[in-house]
Amino acid sequence: MEVGVLPVELWQLIFSYLHLPDLGRCSLVCRAWSELVLSLDRTRWRQLCLGCLQHRHPNWPNHPGVEPPSWREAFKQHYLASKTWSKTTQDLESSNCLSLFRRRKGWRRLCVGVGGEFGSLRAALAAASPYDRLVLLPGVHEEQSEVLLKVPVEVVGQGKLGDVALLASIDQHCPTARLSNVVFMPARFTSLLYKTTSGYVQFDNCNFEGGQLQIHAPGTCQVKFCTFSQSSIHLRSVALCILEHCEFTGSENASVTVEGCPSSDRNWACKHLAVLAKSCAASLRQPDPAICPVAKWDGWRESPLRPVRTCEIVVGEERSSFLSAAGAQALLGSAQEDTEFGENLRAAKEEEEYPALDSNSSDSDLRSDDEEDAQVAYKVPCQAHSPRHTLADVMDSKLQSNRLHALQRDLKLKSLQQELQQDKEAQSLANSLQGCIIRQCLFRDGKGGIFIYSRGQAKVEGSIFRDLTYAVRCIQNSKVIMLRNDIHHCKASGIFLRLLAGGLIADNNIHSNCEAGVDIRKGANPLVLCNKIHSGLRSGIVVAGNGKGIIRSNQICGNKEAGIYILYNGNPAVSGNHIFQGLAAGIAVNENGRGQITGNIICENQWGGADIRHGGDPVLRNNLISCGYSDGVVVGERGKGLIEGNVIYGNKGCGVWMMSSSLPHLINNQISHNSIYGVAVFCHKDNAGDYPLGQGGSESFQEEREGAGGENDADSEEEYPAARRPISVALVELNSINHNGAAGLHVKSSEVLNIIANVIHANGDGGVAVLQSSQLTRIANNSISCNSRGGVLVEADCQVELRGNGIYENSSHGIVSKGEGVIAENDIIGNHRCGLQLLQAADMKGAFGEQNRGHRSLLRDWRCCRAVVSCLSTGRAQEVPESRWWHSESCGRQFLGKRRPLSALFSYTKQ
Repeated sequence: MEVGVLPVELWQLIFSYLHLPDLGRCSLVCRAWSELVLSLDRTRWRQLCLGCLQHRHPNWPNHPGVEPPSWREAFKQHYLASKTWSKTTQDLESSNCLSLFRRRKGWRRLCVGVGGEFGSLRAALAAASPYDRLVLLPGVHEEQSEVLLKVPVEVVGQGKLGDVALLASIDQHCPTARLSNVVFMPARFTSLLYKTTSGYVQFDNCNFEGGQLQIHAPGTCQVKFCTFSQSSIHLRSVALCILEHCEFTGSENASVTVEGCPSSDRNWACKHLAVLAKSCAASLRQPDPAICPVAKWDGWRESPLRPVRTCEIVVGEERSSFLSAAGAQALLGSAQEDTEFGENLRAAKEEEEYPALDSNSSDSDLRSDDEEDAQVAYKVPCQAHSPRHTLADVMDSKLQSNRLHALQRDLKLKSLQQELQQDKEAQSLANSLQGCIIRQCLFRDGKGGIFIYSRGQAKVEGSIFRDLTYAVRCIQNSKVIMLRNDIHHCKASGIFLRLLAGGLIADNNIHSNCEAGVDIRKGANPLVLCNKIHSGLRSGIVVAGNGKGIIRSNQICGNKEAGIYILYNGNPAVSGNHIFQGLAAGIAVNENGRGQITGNIICENQWGGADIRHGGDPVLRNNLISCGYSDGVVVGERGKGLIEGNVIYGNKGCGVWMMSSSLPHLINNQISHNSIYGVAVFCHKDNAGDYPLGQGGSESFQEEREGAGGENDADSEEEYPAARRPISVALVELNSINHNGAAGLHVKSSEVLNIIANVIHANGDGGVAVLQSSQLTRIANNSISCNSRGGVLVEADCQVELRGNGIYENSSHGIVSKGEGVIAENDIIGNHRCGLQLLQAADMKGAFGEQNRGHRSLLRDWRCCRAVVSCLSTGRAQEVPESRWWHSESCGRQFLGKRRPLSALFSYTKQ
């Protein structure tokens, strides 16, 4: 029959009255009719799907108002799944062709109840043959003793769900069974509703009230469109089972308990369940924003640096500048596998030409004969003034707003697809089909969601957990795979892993929980990828008690405590995350916590971007720590760690704040445009930022405290090895510290401190201010230039060694000292006031002693000088050796140009 004889709309109207078998026959007539049948998706196929009593809306219970992409496809999947229980026939091995002549199974319809053929379920089962259908008529069916299911049958309730109630305890001893459209309630003698230890059972569109289902290997099950009210499922060593579109409410314990390693003894149904699981798998597809809550987050996968705060990034010479080509290549190479951060920072590098200082021809007569022989016409960059080739002067370079926009665009978080392509272990976990598979379920208003223990395994996709005590607990070498779930408003932690648990936690929306969003302890080692963890009442992620884990490409924001909290020998690898807008620190490492923290964006947090205290000893490398409302990095009492290659800028406090009792190594960082000091060292105790030990709330850290006796476990020591020098003295080395609001480096220390080979440039106060130093502070081989006040200030009673520094063009004196120590082999050039000012209390060796004798200038056109200075306070004269004091505008320049007495080179003032 030609379709063109009638309008298409009329054909669709006619076809919409056909039943399912007739639709199938019509689709086989011709291609035109097949297309007509397919065009009925939102009419006839929708009616068939919603009118079937064996299942509910395809997106129930989480999104019943959202239509599926195809009603026909949804109906097809439900229909095929409902027939799984009857696929037990084995092909004859003797001759495959005999399967063509198999007789189709016959089955009978037996009615049970008032007006039926049988008065009880037990009587009907006694008369049933394999694959018969037992129809329970509306009413309450109660069995006084346990019912044994010895033959495969189908038990179906007649009418709507709720019309048939079955009070019984059923023990299945047959290979397969199916139960549908029935309300199960426990018998008076037990709370066990259903049990199977070997066969396969299928539940469709059932309610379970106040009881428990037990499935023991090699038995297995498929549960779809069921409601569990104060009921639970216990799965023991099940090889493979599927729970789909179920609702769990009001449980007094865990709603689903998975115990034991998936059994290698698989029954006949496992291969069919595996096919169903693969056909329905959506874990690797892009989620539908209308269905998946993760896909419709505001700002998902966007950079947290939404309001761009323009600031200057200072670029220096190769070995001193974090953003230099060579330096960035060396520093960022170790993090390239985990993050694209290195490439983005290198892209921000702009080539700089260093301005030169011309030789002054009017002073050429001061050269000696030896110097004239070696003299050539030249322009010397500022770094040549230093006695060490590693030093460089730093000139201003603005990172324009469009470059910041480009930077934040390039630093977008990786998607789950990108992570799985790069991480084969994560890909294998995401594709695994073992244990219990839970999809599109709703867990609410109860104590627990899913409990996995004793090497159990579960995979949870697209489910919602809300208003529970906890969502998921995974312990004792068990494994959980969680993909695209919504976990919120739990009274404790959302996901809790302990005792060597592992797995994959990816692309979930975890928020508004009373404790940590993810809690990792006692050797647990999961992969935590691409989640959004936000708005928690405590920390976003806690790693404690030798917990490990790989935490990568997550958005962690708006939590009331630290975004990531590491303590009690916790040792995770944290990389490529965006941690922002927290109400406390971005990352806190406390109580001997460790960790490799690399390539993260940490910004706009209320406390320090990174907070390290009480024995915390992390590696903090190649992170962007910016725009915080307090300090960039805080190293509190007894804090340690390697802080290397980070960009720390635009914070409202200090760039780095540390106590003198701490022992960090601060190496190769770019510390700029912070509102107060670039680096500040204090000796007084600060408790303002301490975290309470009760961070875990109801989940206290008592066990972790007792187990952390000071030594890390052997596994933890070898997990993330790092080439680090033994930490015995705090070290500030090879950093670029520039354009900060106050002094570049502010020291009030009671411990030994080494400040080596840093570039300290254009800060709002002095370059280095040593206000308290009861033990030696060693300042060596630094470039200190263009600061708004003096280059170096040393207060009274401070012990300081100043050696090999280049101190250039500061707005006040080059060095002002009232303290004790050594000043030797420094270049003090072009400062606006005196090169060196020693006040009455000063006792600086080397400035007037033998240590500077014979030292030659790197600038060949200036004559090294010997001077005698009159000490105004004592009247004694002292000899000044061959030191280099040039271009001091108030003293040095005047002397060199007008041949004034050499004493004019220095200001030595009585107070």
